[in-house]
Amino acid sequence: MSSDTPDQTAPDYKSTLNLPRTEFPMRAGLPKREPEWLARWERIGVYDRLRANAEGRRPFVLHDGPPYANGHLHIGHALNKTIKDMIVRSHQMMGFDARYVPGWDCHGLPIEWKIEEKYRAKGRNKDDVPINDFRRECREFAAGWVDIQREEFKRLGITGAWDRPYLTMDFHAERVIAEEFQKFLMTGTLYQGSKPVMWSPVEKTALAEAEVEYHDHQSHTIWVPFRVRRGGNAPMPDVETSDFDGANQAVLADDLHAARVVIWTTTPWTIPSNKAIAFNPSIEYGLYRVDATQDESWTAVGDLYLVADALAAQVLEQARVTSHSRVRGVSAAELGGLTCAHPFAGIEGADGFWDYDVPVIDGDHVTDEAGTGFVHTAPSHGADDYECFVKRGWVDRMTYNVGEESEFLPHVPFFAGLTVFDRKGKEGKANRTVIEKLVEVGGLIARGRVKHSYPHSWRSKAPVIFRNTPQWFAAIDKAVGDGQDTYGTTIRQRALTSIDELVTWTPRTGRNRLFSMIESRPDWVLSRQRAWGVPLTCFTKKDTQPTDPDFLLRNEEVNARICAAFEEEGADAWYADGAKARFLDGIVDADAYDQVFDILDVWFDSGSTHSFVLRDREDGTPDGIADVYMEGTDQHRGWFHSSMLQACGTMGRAPYRNVVTHGFTLDQKGNKMSKSLGNTIVPEAIIKQYGADILRLWVAQADYTADQRIGPEILKGTADSYRRLRNTLRFMLGSLADYSPDIAVDRDDMPPLEQYILHHVERLDRQVKEGYASFDFQGVFQKVFQFATIDLSALYFDIRKDALYCDGTDSLERRSALTVLDILFHRLTGWLAPILVFTMEEVWLERFPGDDTSIHLQDMAATPESWHDPVLAEHIETHRAVRRVVTGALELERQAKTIGASLEAAPIVYVPAETADKLDAEKFATLCIVSNLTFSTDPIPEGAFTLPDVPGVGVVFQKAEGGKCERCWKVLPDVGTHANPGVCGRCDKVLGSS
Repeated sequence: MSSDTPDQTAPDYKSTLNLPRTEFPMRAGLPKREPEWLARWERIGVYDRLRANAEGRRPFVLHDGPPYANGHLHIGHALNKTIKDMIVRSHQMMGFDARYVPGWDCHGLPIEWKIEEKYRAKGRNKDDVPINDFRRECREFAAGWVDIQREEFKRLGITGAWDRPYLTMDFHAERVIAEEFQKFLMTGTLYQGSKPVMWSPVEKTALAEAEVEYHDHQSHTIWVPFRVRRGGNAPMPDVETSDFDGANQAVLADDLHAARVVIWTTTPWTIPSNKAIAFNPSIEYGLYRVDATQDESWTAVGDLYLVADALAAQVLEQARVTSHSRVRGVSAAELGGLTCAHPFAGIEGADGFWDYDVPVIDGDHVTDEAGTGFVHTAPSHGADDYECFVKRGWVDRMTYNVGEESEFLPHVPFFAGLTVFDRKGKEGKANRTVIEKLVEVGGLIARGRVKHSYPHSWRSKAPVIFRNTPQWFAAIDKAVGDGQDTYGTTIRQRALTSIDELVTWTPRTGRNRLFSMIESRPDWVLSRQRAWGVPLTCFTKKDTQPTDPDFLLRNEEVNARICAAFEEEGADAWYADGAKARFLDGIVDADAYDQVFDILDVWFDSGSTHSFVLRDREDGTPDGIADVYMEGTDQHRGWFHSSMLQACGTMGRAPYRNVVTHGFTLDQKGNKMSKSLGNTIVPEAIIKQYGADILRLWVAQADYTADQRIGPEILKGTADSYRRLRNTLRFMLGSLADYSPDIAVDRDDMPPLEQYILHHVERLDRQVKEGYASFDFQGVFQKVFQFATIDLSALYFDIRKDALYCDGTDSLERRSALTVLDILFHRLTGWLAPILVFTMEEVWLERFPGDDTSIHLQDMAATPESWHDPVLAEHIETHRAVRRVVTGALELERQAKTIGASLEAAPIVYVPAETADKLDAEKFATLCIVSNLTFSTDPIPEGAFTLPDVPGVGVVFQKAEGGKCERCWKVLPDVGTHANPGVCGRCDKVLGSS
């Protein structure tokens, strides 16, 4: 039957039709109604009932990467938590005991910074406040935001143990974090070292790579010539000594005695800490003479400079040299034996501070892509620089010239007290003053400015510096010595083995990213110079050096005392008066030890969560390992990374089996969201306008493995998809008002069309479950949506409306259709419940009302494999192909207003003989929703309608002959010849039996 409604002038016949009956509204009203379902789920205890009902099932645990308890949710939070919720809900409905414990990261600098801001506004100094009073305010601040964010997450429809989340500031959590740190202490992987780390002058603490983001920054650039002093004694490692014999014997060519080695740097403030110059033996170098200059050049005719050949022209042009000559090439052997003077060597007022040798050394990090081919090396202020010195055993040559506020310390001549960056992150006077001094002593040949990507603190947004400072590290290449050597003896080996052998990565590129990061990373900096966090619970012996075997106190009894105190009082116990004596007295001499007051990097906190969530909780996992970690791609250098290092250090392997990664959220034009651009979209606004289900549907429709776009137009499209799906569900609900199990038809007794739909159901059920198992929500929704809107609404429902509305109650077609609709109802609601949590609850309750029922207490229905029937499917696909030609021909007639509805047609369909044998005209007329239809195997006449992708089929339009049935609207010859006036034989029979 057509989609038009029956003629309103025939009310008697309309009342005899089995029209859909439902109160399910077409307008969802989600913003208003969703809170009612949230309250209902809480009232009936859906999450806890699932746990009780799932006893005995295999546990499936997604371990929640803790968001930071600081501020309202942004769209990235909504994306993240919704994907997690889909993973948890889908696995629960596929037969697992899918547990989800939400958590929060509560320690660290952002919270501490907020309390400091409050103090500064009142003119108070944080250092004047008792530390545990300060920590109490941080705890209260974090607790307040946990409560706010919890309600915001719940509003998104996220299921979980919201009444018992994990918090890194809970006393038990703080105890376990300390306990996990003590494992590093006891196995010997913890050490105190002095090396350059990224340091925030604003926050006055070391930062991990995960706490740093890169932004454009305009830096000074300088080209500095270092005067060659002599041939030195600094051969390159791993190179035959004979290559350097001439240089090592200080036999230098005359032209090199007068030469200067040119370096280029974007950090002039590090020049006072220069200790070497690095070159790369694989680069071609030359000795260049200045032949002519501009008047304002800082070079002179006859000057000799050593630079890489590939960069010589641009270096000398920058120095305003108008003509130059390449005197000769300079070999690696010659360069490796050079010793230079520091640019400030011998200057008046420096008291010999810089009168040391500056050796020229090799370094693989040197390139000839920019600069001069020589790299100014300050081992206290650069990672590559430091490694060059470690490789040579020159760590004792490190400098300690810069303090925690990026200020030159008092012992540095000329520059003492000058800062690189001030407390607001603005440039201080250090760079300019160093440049001015270089100009004064003839230590520059050029200067400039460059905009480049530069590290900034992701919290203060201020630039950071590399600064040599004593810190605590976890050695990732030292044998752990804990006996858990299945995947390697060191943290790095265990991590790399875990990445390849134990973890499945979605998308696969996540593996490559984390592998390369861990493969090349330095030791893990564990310490921070702040107050709000878990302290490094260790003691150092007085009058010893970090390299001494007994420098660190390693005592299990002391450790147990600390952990017991933390369990009862939290980490504040470490800062209480008399804490050192409390923990040491009666075990060792407390006066012989110093207490360490640095706090742990918050990434160690969150990296340890597997131990106090997965291992310690009843709703954790039997082996303390999560089935899934799922976060944004930035967490390859954050939580995925720190969790891997921490777990490999304490339990010998990765703490997860699957890592799922999502991209970033952009506006609908592909731009990063920014308050200054006015293109931010917050979850609260979307929920208020559309409802959380539309936001969840946007997540399901997006390829979350890449960056996703969101904006008004995209959300409108999402809402349109939702309406189309809702319309499908509404039709099902209306038709199922007449269904009861006693009228059900077995699959083998159903007409071929119903068997074909069940074949699709079986295939789609497999695809949906495979998609959910592999976290492919976009694939799941696309397949379900296409099935619901095309295979069902546009095909099956359209065809079967006639039988559903007009057939008698005992009709096989009608009973079969209702049986299939019941099957579809259970499949569609189950498949879509993890995505559209509110709407599927509404659909479920519309059909199965009750005080304690919920779609979310159901599993996805089991689907018999016997429904799979590829032979039948191929047969029906032939019908569908021919049908497309028929409907295409009718659409042209409808557009030409020859007909108003397809039931006015009785087309002739030309098909090959082998196809005609598979088709029944009467049944095919029902499929095409026409009143009559004739097949012909004659050649397709000229002018017949055809489609290029359905060869051999043509359609010639003809109008149906007869009268229009006032009940079913078919046009048939027998209308008006029966007892009931104006109806066809089928309708007369139904009316006669009613």
